[in-house]
Order: sequence, then C-alpha cells, then structure tokens
Amino acid sequence: MTAERVNPPDLSPPAGFSHAVVAAGSRLVFLAGQTALDTDGKVVGDTLPEQFARALTNLLAALRAAGGTPADLARVTVYATDVAAYRTHARELGRIWRELAGRDYPAMAVVEVVRLWDERAVVELDGFAVLP
Repeated sequence: MTAERVNPPDLSPPAGFSHAVVAAGSRLVFLAGQTALDTDGKVVGDTLPEQFARALTNLLAALRAAGGTPADLARVTVYATDVAAYRTHARELGRIWRELAGRDYPAMAVVEVVRLWDERAVVELDGFAVLP
C-alpha cells in the first residue's frame, strides 16, 4: 500500500492520529472490533491502558493474519466507555500505540459509548487497512 498522511496546516496539529490518509492498494481489510479478550475469550487487564494494549495487540494480530502490517492501517475507531479516562491516559496510550504499531498513524476517532459487548471491556478498536 502507498499511504499519504494528509495534515493540512489550516487544521490543528494532529497528535496520535492523521487528519486524512490517502491510500492506494489492491486489497481492503476490514477489521472487526477487538477488545482485550485473551485466547479463552476472557477480558484481561483491569486498567484502560492494559485493556488498550491487549485490544490493539488483537487488532494487529487480525491484520497480520490477513497479510497486513500496522503501516497499512488507513482508519481506526476507538470506542471507550469513559472518554475522560481516555484523555487522562492519552500519553500512555500513545506510547503503547507507538510500541505496537509505530508512528504511521491512521485517520482515527475516539467515541464514547455507554458499554461494550463484554461488560468488563472498557475499550474496543476497529478499523480498516489497504494492502498492496
């Protein structure tokens, strides 16, 4: 995939996301929402950063299984049950993102939700990627 991250100077500087991603490739991979489920289907981690790390690990595992890499991500949506807590942990969540996915940020949004499918889950990530 070729990806051009577009961050216009007339918008506020992005931190931890890109305003737009122009992606060219031949395959689209749509990634289902991933929470902090372990291989037994149980939510692991008591804190938002712990659950975020596992959810991102799961999302990237699905992407890799489809033949992609983190740099192929064009869009990710984060669903959080507490956006205030997400903002409080933003630096740590950014560090986790960079460790697991690198610095090629996709277009992103964080959306607060009342709850997720699994009541113990506090964060879920989904998205799509464009592969060469």
